[in-house]
Amino acid sequence: MRPLVLNGRFLTQGLTGVQRFAIETTRALDDLVGEGAAPPIRLLAPPGAEATWLSHIRVETVGSRGGQAWEQIDLPRAAQAGFIVNLGNTGPIIAGRNQAVVIHDAGAFDTPESYSFTFRTWYRALHRILALRGAQIVTVSKFSRGRIAANLGIQEARIGVMAEGGEHILRETPDMSALQRNRLVPGRFALAVGTRAAHKNLGALAAAAEALAARGLVIAAAGAADPAVFRPAGQAGGKGAVALGRVSDAALRALYENAFCLVFPSRYEGFGLPPVEAMASGCPVIASRAGAVPEVCGDAALWFDPADPASLPTALARLLDEPGLAATMREQGLARAAEFTWAKAAERLLALIGEKAA
Repeated sequence: MRPLVLNGRFLTQGLTGVQRFAIETTRALDDLVGEGAAPPIRLLAPPGAEATWLSHIRVETVGSRGGQAWEQIDLPRAAQAGFIVNLGNTGPIIAGRNQAVVIHDAGAFDTPESYSFTFRTWYRALHRILALRGAQIVTVSKFSRGRIAANLGIQEARIGVMAEGGEHILRETPDMSALQRNRLVPGRFALAVGTRAAHKNLGALAAAAEALAARGLVIAAAGAADPAVFRPAGQAGGKGAVALGRVSDAALRALYENAFCLVFPSRYEGFGLPPVEAMASGCPVIASRAGAVPEVCGDAALWFDPADPASLPTALARLLDEPGLAATMREQGLARAAEFTWAKAAERLLALIGEKAA
């Protein structure tokens, strides 16, 4: 096998689900290298990148550029004869078939309203060119494989599938300050985790928040919540919902463990990491039956129809009122989450790229 080279651009980017995937996959690869279960790996990164949490993968700062220019020019020059592994949707065009690229979803094609014109135009063009130049494409669900293949005009067989993990949330010591600061009572709030991107569908929570308010409960939203739905944290009144803003991983674990459920209304997901984190934390999941989320959660979640606003309050009422349902869902969720680990993800990635990198 040719030397493996990780594209470390993700180390200089803000933390979203894609960067979480890159960090945790790299951490798992690092463990495999230490165990002798993976070949030596170099991680090439732009200036300013740090990865002190790695023990066995060698980190090298290369080039003088940043962002896309670093990735397109400095990275392939420094990689030399190595096989480049890109974990964050993009990769150097010039590397051609000498690389694997993890494309997490086809959102730039399928949900253009969620992205700026410049962003979606660049992603569409880049993904088409990478496919034409023979880059190995990997994605994180069968749903994404189908959508990527359809939009790029390639056969599904060309796209490998590796799932993600969720156990990273269990490394954190729960931080209860987010509950205390926002007067959240354990077991008396539903949790939502997401951004303002259109496909995250936070507007669907409005009716649910009102229904919960009638029972003296609230929805707490972690992340960049929609101000039209969520009142500022700590402010009285509102529609039975409170915006927590961005929270730490330690606070997020505390929120998962103390919420009566996670509400995940997204109408398009390439994988859906928050439901796996929630299930791993013993938090029941109510989710929109859309995208890859049914594939990920299986029978361990309650479902609602994103096209039917009344279906979410109905699912919440069922979870609150049906005896024993919450306990059953916690057990099923824990069992389901155990199937998704970063060690399995890293092993699967190595298996997928093994033939190409030979």
